[in-house]
Amino acid sequence: MNKGNKLTAYIIASMILGIGVGYFIHRGTSTAFQADFSTNIKILSTIFIRLVQMIIAPLVFTTLVVGIAKLGDLKTVGRVGGKAILWFVTASLASLLIGLVLVNFFEPGKYIDLSQKDVQGLSDLATKQKGFSIQNFVEHVIPKSFVEAMANNEILQLVIFSIFFGVAAAAIGDYTKPLIKALEVASHVILKMVNYVMNFAPVGVFGAIAAVVAAKGLGIFNFYIKYFGFFLLGIAILWALLLTVGFIILKGRMKELLRRIGSPLLIAFSTTSSEAVFPKLTEELERFGCRDRIVAFVLPLGYSFNLDGSMMYMTFASLAIAQAYGINLPLETQLVMLLVLMLTSKGIAGVPRASLVVVLATCAMFDIPPEGVALILPIDHFCDMFRTATNVVGNALATSVVSKWEGELENG
Repeated sequence: MNKGNKLTAYIIASMILGIGVGYFIHRGTSTAFQADFSTNIKILSTIFIRLVQMIIAPLVFTTLVVGIAKLGDLKTVGRVGGKAILWFVTASLASLLIGLVLVNFFEPGKYIDLSQKDVQGLSDLATKQKGFSIQNFVEHVIPKSFVEAMANNEILQLVIFSIFFGVAAAAIGDYTKPLIKALEVASHVILKMVNYVMNFAPVGVFGAIAAVVAAKGLGIFNFYIKYFGFFLLGIAILWALLLTVGFIILKGRMKELLRRIGSPLLIAFSTTSSEAVFPKLTEELERFGCRDRIVAFVLPLGYSFNLDGSMMYMTFASLAIAQAYGINLPLETQLVMLLVLMLTSKGIAGVPRASLVVVLATCAMFDIPPEGVALILPIDHFCDMFRTATNVVGNALATSVVSKWEGELENG
């Protein structure tokens, strides 16, 4: 068994152990002990995610600058970026439409129990919501300080700065070669750090799973089984669409891609953090055959613009809340909501539980009671596991496809 397969096996074992320990605590101890245990054991997950987060900003900057400098000129950057954005917009619209069609057909909101609210969770989310405006959107996208963007892991702002830096370095030419070489060496050092950090992944996964099962138990599915089931159907349809397109474009290599991203996929699924796998995903895509300069350019963009699982959930959850309150929205209003979600979702990259923050803002915009988000909070962790894993598949596929289109996919 190679190192990658061992890590995957350890992660699966950690998930099973986490469920077992969490369920034992939930069934056999007091509510107060469950809360304390959940808070304390989650520290393991926090440590792992923070270790990964410390790598993300320098990795995005070094790899993206080197990638753009290697692309050579603004025309090539524009061509690759255009292909990536075309994929992102198409995938986002497809994801939003799947959520919209499913929620209208099955009406999962009617099965939500109005008594099962998570008021404290809603209060925490509300503190993260600033409300959408052009001013807030621009401030989130355009960095006022490179150091601030690095410190806050603002991927979209880092992408903007790195694009300017990389294009300027490419324009100057040979004079910048020593700097680009130094940044390339730095990126390899950071990727080596990734291997060290990933050894802690099974422990982080155990902490994340044990914490949520100890606090909520498995009984959470009893009254949300239909809502959760319809959501999983949506995820399955989205996966089928993504994989079908992947097989059409990548052909037989699609199986190899799925094998390569197995470990990152499991980590994202169990920790509900896309950020936690960004460095590892970068490494695996390069091993798959994507050129480093394409990976360095497309993957960070994908983390800001191509969150397929989250997009599908946004229309699904927003309209389900409306249904729970008996609010009938005409189709034209729903289509306007879809376009609003398409725009507002691009301004919250890096925000914890970003999907729900966007849903909260969107509900207020369309006169749906924002407190309705408290209805879906109890089940949200489990939904987040699947939408985060879907985000990883979508971004891995987008990077591979753009590499194929550019003729930069080795053995492809």
